[in-house]
Amino acid sequence: MSLADQIFVSMCEDIIANGVSTEGEKVRPKWEDGTSAYTIKKFGVVNRYDLSKEFPALTLRRTAIKSCTNEMLWIWQKKSNNIHDLKSTVWDEWADETGSIGKAYGYQMGVKHQYKEGMMDQVDRVIYDLKNNPFSRRIMTNIYVHQDLAEMHLYPCAYSMTFNVTTRPGTDKLVLNAILNQRSQDILAANNWNVCQYAVLMHMLAQVCDMEVGELVHVIADAHIYDRHIPLVQELITREQHPAPTFWLNPDIKDFYQFTEDDIRLDNYVTGPQIKNIPIAV
Repeated sequence: MSLADQIFVSMCEDIIANGVSTEGEKVRPKWEDGTSAYTIKKFGVVNRYDLSKEFPALTLRRTAIKSCTNEMLWIWQKKSNNIHDLKSTVWDEWADETGSIGKAYGYQMGVKHQYKEGMMDQVDRVIYDLKNNPFSRRIMTNIYVHQDLAEMHLYPCAYSMTFNVTTRPGTDKLVLNAILNQRSQDILAANNWNVCQYAVLMHMLAQVCDMEVGELVHVIADAHIYDRHIPLVQELITREQHPAPTFWLNPDIKDFYQFTEDDIRLDNYVTGPQIKNIPIAV
């Protein structure tokens, strides 16, 4: 069965059984009807996914792989902060009348910085170092820029990627590993969405840098389940689990900026039914 399912179920069971409730606290999120949205949460959840063994898409329910990839490319490839460049509607709540979400996410990825090798943004710097300095311990991105927080319509949730390259017995290719740091996560709505999009990113970067994929380590500071999501999660984690799907990435693409969501595919992806109309706290 899918390791991603097992990790997800174990995490949710732990949060529900051993988490801390925020009920009674002064909380920011509200439900659509205006009532406070409380959570049960765990601090410092760490999940590890070996991408060389399987692609970590849940089979308990379907993860929209092309949609989550489109959002990842919106940030990492288009370096956009405008929802008009995005195919999904997940950011509509935070966009202004022009479609902008402020100096957040893709905006930060596109800011160029001076290095001794010249001017580069964070994405180009990662690709440059993976190709030229693969064993560097300084290959990372960070979009939680304090000087710009006041101009962000939403503070970044998944804010940092740290890349680390290793070797593996039996292969001449280097192995790409990464840590995804996330300050806060709505487990039902966003957990596997984020895991899948950063797994896709690692596959893409590995391919264009002539590497193999290794581990994706997901660190969540505040892993929470909203009060109105608890019965949905309890039902979800009792579902039948299926084998992990097979990930396909167009092998002809060697330039990161040429990838689209149509260059990826999940084959043999058998899942349970989707959960529709999940209430989202804003």
